[in-house]
Amino acid sequence: MVCGTAAAVPLSEETSPAAMRILLLSRYSPRGPSSRLRHYQFLPALAEAGLTVTVAPLLPDSYLEALYTGQTRPPRSIAAAYAARIRQMATARNFDLLWIEKELLPWFPYGAERWILESAPPYVVDFDDAWFHHYDRSRWPLVRRILGGKLDRVMQHAALVAVGNDYLAKRAESAGARSIAILPTVVDLARYPACSPIDLSQAAGLPTVGWIGSPITDHYLNLVEEPLRRMVTRDEARISLVGATSAALSGLPAERHEWREETETSHIALFDIGIMPLADTPWERGKCGYKLIQYMACGKPVVASPVGVNRDIVEHGVNGFLAETPEEWTGALRRLATDPDLRRRLGAAGRAKVERHYSLEGTAPRLVELLRAAAS
Repeated sequence: MVCGTAAAVPLSEETSPAAMRILLLSRYSPRGPSSRLRHYQFLPALAEAGLTVTVAPLLPDSYLEALYTGQTRPPRSIAAAYAARIRQMATARNFDLLWIEKELLPWFPYGAERWILESAPPYVVDFDDAWFHHYDRSRWPLVRRILGGKLDRVMQHAALVAVGNDYLAKRAESAGARSIAILPTVVDLARYPACSPIDLSQAAGLPTVGWIGSPITDHYLNLVEEPLRRMVTRDEARISLVGATSAALSGLPAERHEWREETETSHIALFDIGIMPLADTPWERGKCGYKLIQYMACGKPVVASPVGVNRDIVEHGVNGFLAETPEEWTGALRRLATDPDLRRRLGAAGRAKVERHYSLEGTAPRLVELLRAAAS
């Protein structure tokens, strides 16, 4: 598959023997957020550094479409995808390094992956969420017994485990990983140009509280339904949702927009406040706070649940607020909604933090070094 950038080459195409050759075994095409952000957006930088990357996503786009619309994923197409991946691995010896998103074969026992990887070149495995909790915290005892330790063993034998936050790094460390690197999920600042922080609410009326995400994550909005209801019913703010289903906050008036990669930044630019509510469970502690980074890259102040990496991204009172209870959420939203100068100040601080710590430009050179070291 060709990614659409100069860095990706088809699986069947010959690569230059002089270049370091990497086989990217992502879970999805660039349409999958985790695959796009943790892998595909780095491909141009890797190409500039002389690394040739061949891309081989596991699941087709039709799987994502079914996932996001709540339809049943066709077992036949999944089986075909797994068979294709196993066939692809026959070419693994032609590469210097495998770059794996989470695992080769989801929901297969470790023995299957060990059999494939034993004769393969070194591999890097990447995690941007606590996928291992799908297994070790499954409600099904058989899944816990057979798969509970699978990803620990994948990490243990990797040349490098790349993770998005400290929670994931600690799991890799406890698994006995040889080398661990924390690489936050980052944004391409070229898509988030710095601009004067214009207070759009002055021209448009009420300040806008915005959320962006995928349909399978919009249930977190239920955690802040009451604070948002208070803001709306008292004419203190309006709501904008990008990527949510019609069921999300269905009892509240809200502007609803379909998510598209080419329009996501323009939607965020119209927010006055960006929000990221989360439940405090092991799964959420493994998340990488990407939507917060997006808001801040656009110069927007944020309000977020104090869960996992959110505590590192949000500096309370500096670039946003951390809020846990409905009262804290209401207070933080109201404070920002009524104070345009505060919004501008916190938004500028957020943009500066993204430029320092969460940019593609700053992270790509480190990734190049890590991949080269893993291959050697």
